[in-house]
Amino acid sequence: MTKRHGYALLAAVLAVVVTLCAAIYLGVAADDGNGPRADVAGDRTSHNAAAPASTGTWVGAWSASPAGAEPGTEPSGLAGRSVRNVVHTAAAGTAARITLSNLYGRQPLVITHATIAVAATANNAAAAVDTMRRLTFGGATTVVVPSGGQVKSDAVRVRVPHGVDVLVTTYSPTPSGPVTYHPRARQISYVADGDRTEDVSAVPYTEQSPYWRYLTAVDVLSNEATGTVAVLGDSLTDGVTSTVGANRRWTDVLSERLRASAGSGTTPRYTVVNQGISGNRVLATGFGRRADSPSGLSRFGRDVLDRTNVRAVVIDLGVNDILRNPNQVDPRTVTDGLRTLVRQAHAHGLRVVGATLMPFQGYRGYTDAREAVRQAVNAEIRAGRVYDAVVDFDRALRDPYNPRRLRTDYDSGDHLHPSDKGFRRMADVFDLKDLKGSAPADL
Repeated sequence: MTKRHGYALLAAVLAVVVTLCAAIYLGVAADDGNGPRADVAGDRTSHNAAAPASTGTWVGAWSASPAGAEPGTEPSGLAGRSVRNVVHTAAAGTAARITLSNLYGRQPLVITHATIAVAATANNAAAAVDTMRRLTFGGATTVVVPSGGQVKSDAVRVRVPHGVDVLVTTYSPTPSGPVTYHPRARQISYVADGDRTEDVSAVPYTEQSPYWRYLTAVDVLSNEATGTVAVLGDSLTDGVTSTVGANRRWTDVLSERLRASAGSGTTPRYTVVNQGISGNRVLATGFGRRADSPSGLSRFGRDVLDRTNVRAVVIDLGVNDILRNPNQVDPRTVTDGLRTLVRQAHAHGLRVVGATLMPFQGYRGYTDAREAVRQAVNAEIRAGRVYDAVVDFDRALRDPYNPRRLRTDYDSGDHLHPSDKGFRRMADVFDLKDLKGSAPADL
């Protein structure tokens, strides 16, 4: 093909895109970085033949926060390639829908083909027999996600068992600028050349990826869960030192505990979605045109309040506000920021469980002054002046002979992040009944 013919073809494609934009406008939710507007198309009945019956409750089965722009993708994104994200679901369902984000893209992201399937086995790009489904957006197979925006798919009928890996595959034929991604997935995903979105086989998917790209949520229509718990956190919630592909983040274990205890006593029937971003802070945002690692305050609307059917919120933030501040931080600035998050949750009738900050002596940046700030923040949290209920991760994981450090077997080795055993301990000390109940009028 000559260069002239190539330009002509690109122009034709872009013309089609412009036409489609008007047709699918209601299916796209614009996002200014501080939380998306309501998405109309995601709650409409799908126009495709696989549309599910409206029975059950929509809950979050998996989620990850958009964390930044993937380095090296600035010129063309992943044009001409199929991205197969592998995610682990927290709930069973009879139908599913997804959310795609172009928060960090500098051009519209054109998705001409997207699919969802149950993986044949864990940590595998191959789809299970008869589970591959084509996704639509407002009834169309092509969708344009504007720069800084997100879109929710129509629902599609597919039986998703509990605790399986799900494959969500997208194909974009045109450059879209930086790829919106979640860099520390602790899960291997895959990439193939060309449009291989409906390939059941793993053969074309020769390239592995440690990232989740574009995909930020998978919801399922569930008959066993009644709501979603959104966990807002940093690398401790992101699970950056947990075993890759093993789903051993503390939120994974919490999800399993909730499911095992559901219906007994006061345990609610909730799923758990992980909204952790490594390096995240309550107050400060990262750098960039559209800042990487947006602060907890700036992303709370998008990453927590706008997740599907959220009934309770868990917050584990504050360590990075202490560690990454070059000057002495006032503990009141941290607790005031946390209270602001709680007020936002209360305004939506959501109960908030908050975590104490775990020790980090031995980690780079540790000083006695920063330790004093951590202790002051924890004292305020334990006194009940920040959250509706408290989970004391500090007390559960600290070394009883040196409370400034993690206990050795709970330490991954860097003296800040837990081991798999430490993550399990975090989930095990969580009082499940704290997630149930209405938010108080005020603290």
